[in-house]
Amino acid sequence: MKKTEQIDFWQGQFGKEYNVRNSFSQDEWDQFYLINWGITKIDMNRKCIGSLPKDSRILEIGSNIGMQLAGLQRMGFTNLYGIELQKDAVELSKKNTSNVNIIQGSAFDVPFKDEYFDIVFTSGVLIHIAPKDLPVVMDEMMRCSSKYIWGFEYFSNETKDIEYRGNTGFLWKADYAKLFLDRFSTLSLLKKDFYKYVNNENVDCMYLLKK
Repeated sequence: MKKTEQIDFWQGQFGKEYNVRNSFSQDEWDQFYLINWGITKIDMNRKCIGSLPKDSRILEIGSNIGMQLAGLQRMGFTNLYGIELQKDAVELSKKNTSNVNIIQGSAFDVPFKDEYFDIVFTSGVLIHIAPKDLPVVMDEMMRCSSKYIWGFEYFSNETKDIEYRGNTGFLWKADYAKLFLDRFSTLSLLKKDFYKYVNNENVDCMYLLKK
């Protein structure tokens, strides 16, 4: 497995604390989004991918404790997979989900064959990958997807390094949809929705790209 400073960071104590801090029931998860964005993640997702077939084979890169995948199940999606770096998070995800295929793995070397999935997505994961390493992860996502790249990430017109709980070099915001489009001429933009935080000026972006 490729080793980076960010991987060591997330596999250590900080990652374990993150898992505890972000462990919600689905009702609590809905409330978290309502408080911070004024809309649930389920409703964001419906706006972006709600019309796609519910039997689409979907892979989440960086599935953490399974909250996003459980949310997709609530929407009716039935063919769900996740890979997650942290062993502890994989174990927790098995308690938070059922009939979802979640394994330990790295975004730098996704353990699935080419174009195996209809949709490959991230939610708050690309922001934690150093810009110099991001092309490898983007290439892996493209390799595994036959149709769509989907994402929900912190947004900025320019890539910016942001202090993260007293740490630097572990969080970046950028226009991730544009980074994909700039790298892959075979991609087209289908949707790009912006969600401003309720209590500050930060903005997140949900995007859907098609091969």
